[in-house]
Amino acid sequence: MTTTPPLPRVTRHGTESGSDTSPSSSEADFVTISATDAQNEFGRVMEQAIRDRPVIITRHNVPKAVLISVERYRELATAESTILDTLTDEFDAMLARMQTPTVRSGTERGFRAKPSAMGKAAQRAASKVHKP
Repeated sequence: MTTTPPLPRVTRHGTESGSDTSPSSSEADFVTISATDAQNEFGRVMEQAIRDRPVIITRHNVPKAVLISVERYRELATAESTILDTLTDEFDAMLARMQTPTVRSGTERGFRAKPSAMGKAAQRAASKVHKP
């Protein structure tokens, strides 16, 4: 079995040695490499990403890009889609609750009301809230 030599000037990140806890999937090890070294060693850099080890590419020691495997990308894209679908469902349900005939007629009355009537209604509502 052949071992691949380490990438040049690579910083490896993850849990410290002696740690009692193993890294979770969100704390997976990652590799940091300069853009120049990533360009010169792209094959090995890509292998790191394929092994589900994200590679952070820096320019002048500032993170500029992340290389991840297709599988990890799909996981992230699916999770984002699931979250968006959940939020859409919650919004639709809330909107449906607000579209009842009672709410609709109250909203229409509010838009047609004179400013003085709105002020009196606000005072009545505030006095109900502040009563012990």
